Amino acid sequence: MPPKALVDLSELDLGQVAFDEAALDVYLPQCHEMRQLHGVHVLDVERGFAVGFRDVRDDEFWCRGHFPGQPFFPGVLLVESVAQLCVFYWRKVVGREQAPGRAMLFGGIDGVKFRDAIRPGQRVTIAVLVEELRVRRSIYKAQAYVGDRMVFEGQITGLLGPELPEIYRDGR
Repeated sequence: MPPKALVDLSELDLGQVAFDEAALDVYLPQCHEMRQLHGVHVLDVERGFAVGFRDVRDDEFWCRGHFPGQPFFPGVLLVESVAQLCVFYWRKVVGREQAPGRAMLFGGIDGVKFRDAIRPGQRVTIAVLVEELRVRRSIYKAQAYVGDRMVFEGQITGLLGPELPEIYRDGR
């Protein structure tokens, strides 16, 4: 049985996009095939959570080989999608001001469970809840859904990486 939802998605307007792909360009260095987060519906700093989404398309680089004729969204890309929402939260709330030009890198992936397959044509809704938010380390509980089905749960830890202002469009 899946755990309790971190965020009650029924209370949110998932039709609204607070941060679209152009806005994400300010906060995420990943681009092209490695941009795995497509938008953010809600960033609630007071309650310590964010909800974003990833649209899974049938023309993506992995579809041809994972698996031929029956594509399933790779779990590693789902983890990357979740991590990008965590990085977005960190950069928006802490990173750009307190660690300009610094990267946030994977520090750990714990307790991950994949609960169902994801196919092209589906939207994955991602919710992250802050457990710890500091400049040098941040920890998030995370869940992902397709419709009302939980397809993923886990914990993501981010660690402050090197100074790389060139990876951000504005150097911050």
